[in-house]
Amino acid sequence: MESEVDGILVVAHELKAPLSVLRQLALSFDEMDEHGEHIRSEMVSVSERALKQVNDLIKVKRLEDGLFEMAPVSVREVCDAVSRELDYLFKYNRRDLYIKYMNRARLVTANRDLLYSVVYNFLLNAIHYSGEGTRAELIVREAKDRIKILIRDYGPTLPMDVWREMKRGWIKKPTSIAMRPGSSGLGLYIASRFSRYMNANVGAIRHRDGTSFYVELPISKQASLFV
Repeated sequence: MESEVDGILVVAHELKAPLSVLRQLALSFDEMDEHGEHIRSEMVSVSERALKQVNDLIKVKRLEDGLFEMAPVSVREVCDAVSRELDYLFKYNRRDLYIKYMNRARLVTANRDLLYSVVYNFLLNAIHYSGEGTRAELIVREAKDRIKILIRDYGPTLPMDVWREMKRGWIKKPTSIAMRPGSSGLGLYIASRFSRYMNANVGAIRHRDGTSFYVELPISKQASLFV
């Protein structure tokens, strides 16, 4: 399994340069008509999302070096930042994002960059697998001494084998997900590895009309200082 992951990381390094070039080429086009501007915008957006996942894959290998420090992190600030970044993609795909904060404690013990990627990848899944005209939900609430971030989509239900891996707390490697076309499970793999590093609980809930992915993080002991 470790050799397969290493192979994925080699590919990730190889992809980073051409994706960066593609993004720069799209940005370098001269002024064009409305249709051309739309195509350029899509090229930039797609290449940036791909680069983000490539960079996340590279971070997976660096986790074992312990370079990602844990600190008090504002959950709402992270969720707001991710939702702003993906707002365009939700609108373009005619999906709505419903956000509800129910947490009194504001800070968790985490690494901000890794937590950002976890929420980002869960929301990206929700964009892909919610039906057109439906909504995805991002709900933050307290669960005993932890804060749970839950992202609900209304797409095909998650297969049992992937659900069991999520229930265990992490996915061994990116795999295709039946009934969710076009998915390699890459985002779930990244989210599960980052969550495990942060000592966070991660999992999924199967619904008849979709799936909820969640991550639970310990409330920061410094939280009371910032209330």
